[in-house]
Amino acid sequence: MPPTVVGLFSGLLLGLAWVIGGFDAFVGTAVLGVIGFVIGKVVSGQLDLTPYLGGGGRGSR
Repeated sequence: MPPTVVGLFSGLLLGLAWVIGGFDAFVGTAVLGVIGFVIGKVVSGQLDLTPYLGGGGRGSR
């Protein structure tokens, strides 16, 4: 199973464990699912966040 799918499902499961009931549960689960999906993309190497995290310009001094 690809890491993005694992990240997506782990985020969804954490969301379901965190909040249960109503619209708040839906929003919390969706947000954590997206976070898990992004983490899975980063782990698999399909998404590079170094320009946004400030790690790209260290050697330019």
